[in-house]
Amino acid sequence: MEENTYEMENASTRRPRSVEDEEDISKQYVHKVGMELHRDDYEEDYRGSYGGDDQEMKPTKIEVFGWHLYGMCSYFIHTVLIPIVFPLIISQTLYWPQKPQLGLVKNAKGLECRQRELELYEMLTKHRMNLAGTEYSALEWTSISWIIGLILEAPVLGFLSIHLDYGRNQQLIAAASTAIGGLFCLPAGFFKTRWIFPPYIAAIVAANTIVSSCHARHLGLMVRGLVGSPIRKSQFPDRKAVASWLSLHSTAAGCLGAALMSAFTYHMLRKSDSFTSLWVVSIFSGLIWFIGMVHIATSNRPGQNADLHTNSAPKTHVVSIFKYPHAAGSLAGVFLSSFTTMCIFTAGVLYSIGVLCIPPGNILKLWLTYFIFPLVSLPLTHPFQHLIRADAVKMQLLGFILSAIVSGFGFYYRHDHWNRTYIFIFTAIQTTATGILHAFGRVLWLDCSPSGKEGAFSVWFSWIRALGACAGFALASTSPQNIEMSFGVAFCAAILGKIILIFGNISNFGGAKAAGHVKDSERGSPVPTALDIGVEIKEPVSTEVQEEEKVQI
Repeated sequence: MEENTYEMENASTRRPRSVEDEEDISKQYVHKVGMELHRDDYEEDYRGSYGGDDQEMKPTKIEVFGWHLYGMCSYFIHTVLIPIVFPLIISQTLYWPQKPQLGLVKNAKGLECRQRELELYEMLTKHRMNLAGTEYSALEWTSISWIIGLILEAPVLGFLSIHLDYGRNQQLIAAASTAIGGLFCLPAGFFKTRWIFPPYIAAIVAANTIVSSCHARHLGLMVRGLVGSPIRKSQFPDRKAVASWLSLHSTAAGCLGAALMSAFTYHMLRKSDSFTSLWVVSIFSGLIWFIGMVHIATSNRPGQNADLHTNSAPKTHVVSIFKYPHAAGSLAGVFLSSFTTMCIFTAGVLYSIGVLCIPPGNILKLWLTYFIFPLVSLPLTHPFQHLIRADAVKMQLLGFILSAIVSGFGFYYRHDHWNRTYIFIFTAIQTTATGILHAFGRVLWLDCSPSGKEGAFSVWFSWIRALGACAGFALASTSPQNIEMSFGVAFCAAILGKIILIFGNISNFGGAKAAGHVKDSERGSPVPTALDIGVEIKEPVSTEVQEEEKVQI
């Protein structure tokens, strides 16, 4: 009898978990983010019953691996092939009188340089190509070809944006663009004339921009499949964690591919027949690009409007991004970040070769530092982001600050002879800034992209990024010895980028809410976020969210 009384007293003291209990749990800084990449039958039933037809399926491990593989096989196109390899090939098509090999010669600054490297620098920068009465260098010829490709592809991107969001031709578009771009890499040295390179480069630029759009769009759909959409406000840190993790590691994988291609370019450049050797680099670039087709062949995400015909798309579909202020504002950050990083990279490399006369071995180390260091720094950025509880906008501010520091120091000490140790240190800082700006610019873009419009938003993201890189490359290659102009403009661009992000009222959460990824109500969740990527996010639920839950209950 006493035992029964004791059990009844214990039972009477028990109560259901209240709001206060939930608040106590939320204060323990517990958000376990997952990314379990195999499908769960219960979640599939849940999606079908409550999620609606616009819910994305969770990606498999193979799909995530393939997406990162494509990043590794295509990132080097706009970081190595176009700004480094093609100018070198074009320079080999020009006639240069043979000079006696003297070993060491003095440059315009009075420093001793190796004659072979100084001649290569002059072949890149001297104006030897005449077009309509104006002479251009190999670098400027590459810039002209680059901008031609961007101009010609603009209407094509507007047309393809509809097919990326409507119908089921997304896989065909990505495969065809990759095939065209890879094929144009193969015959780059078949005709030893500079006139053939504008169509080659223009086609490669156009194809790379299109597949970059497909790649970015795929990220947006995978994130929706992993965390659901719409989600509660308290679940937004889960989305932030998954998106940044994927984007950072994809950028790091792309840097690995760029490091391999830059090392291969340096090795082939030292051959006696530089033109044929660089042609081999272009061929291998196309073949590696083809490897990315594995991802296209093994995964396809038609999206929310897969069953709708392209004729049902509104005429303003491609410009619908300007109806979302956060998304439109993020384009300014994408352009300025791409412009700043490419300008600093191009100007720094040219200045190191032609003015500072860095030995060839150190040039290789410089390239490898620029492309390999992000393999360490970018993955470490993810826990650092959660340590300081920063969103994509704040991380972009960090990237602009680092770029401003590098360009500012370069501008201030422009008349000094730079110590090689300091060059490598600032190279590591700048490449980290480049990776941060690229990865988190993409995260901010996908947070601002509404469901069913990822294609239209991604073409703007890819085209603006390519335009910024082209502008930065053109500015730095116009006056390669005038380092103060390149670094000064890059510094101003970095400061302008910070001003736009700070005073432009741009935010991850605001953009995601405007895009419909975050619900106004905190009740329920259309998709259970049982993810498991092995990332533990320790962030407290904000007091604002807790107060909203109190009021609703």
